Amino acid sequence: MLGKTANGLYWMFRSLERAENATRLIETGQRISITRSGSMEWESIMRTAGVAGGYKAFHGDQITQEQAVNWMLRDKDNPSSVLSTLSEARQNARMVRTALTHDVWEAMNACYIRVKELLARKVSQRDLPNVLKSIRQRTALVRGATHGTMMRTDIYDFARIGTFLERGDNTARILDVKYYVLLPSVFAVGSTIDNVQWDTILRSVSAKGGYRMVYGSQPNAHDIAQFLILDKRMPRSLNFCVSKIRDNLGFLASDYDTRLPVHDMADKLAQRLSMHDIDEIFDFGLHEYIQSVLNALRELGGQIEQDYRFYV
Repeated sequence: MLGKTANGLYWMFRSLERAENATRLIETGQRISITRSGSMEWESIMRTAGVAGGYKAFHGDQITQEQAVNWMLRDKDNPSSVLSTLSEARQNARMVRTALTHDVWEAMNACYIRVKELLARKVSQRDLPNVLKSIRQRTALVRGATHGTMMRTDIYDFARIGTFLERGDNTARILDVKYYVLLPSVFAVGSTIDNVQWDTILRSVSAKGGYRMVYGSQPNAHDIAQFLILDKRMPRSLNFCVSKIRDNLGFLASDYDTRLPVHDMADKLAQRLSMHDIDEIFDFGLHEYIQSVLNALRELGGQIEQDYRFYV
């Protein structure tokens, strides 16, 4: 496969996942704002998404919910807004059109058109939940078409690698913003507000139902961190995402009969997520551990682009 094609597939699905993750972060901000007043929660949410600096450059330090939501959903000056990332996903899909099935292309095109209609004007607070839900449903249709119609070749592998790199990065950032930014003080650990915020984090990654099946209805930091970092059954956990990245890179190594430096990096990261239990992670420091995983994912992404010559 040409590096340019691999690049288009990888970034099509990274952008698709990024758009969906942005809707989850916005929903998280809404839920957190119920228990806290002021603009701090929206600044932390934008910081998690990596768009706080851009927002302040255009709008200054004053943050309101309306401005933050508009910036993350549809502002043309924000290259990471939902509308911008879905436009990028569609552009990449067009570039690799011959590598996609008709169903995947149609789903991607319909997703962009529908979201463009939904975001043609500012979204009111009343309409926001339904708009976010509709965006997630549309992105899910693209993934469903991919799983249901694509051959399991290198095309599929690059799509999956892009998806799970972005998803793992997002889960790590959501966990980090919870424990490093959202918690008001150490005195709130284990309190009602702490539990509400942990519950909000579960909802933001669609993990509440799964968590209840495994641990019951009462959220606590230890079990939620275990679930979202180490549980391989949870499709948004760090361990699950990294294991899928490693598997699909392994398929590429087998198909091309070539093992590259990125394969050793993926194996090392997967082993790291399997060799420590959650108590060791808390002893090390949750924030420090999450930051180390984020750095490893960033380096892995860069090595993938280099090893598979994305820009050649």
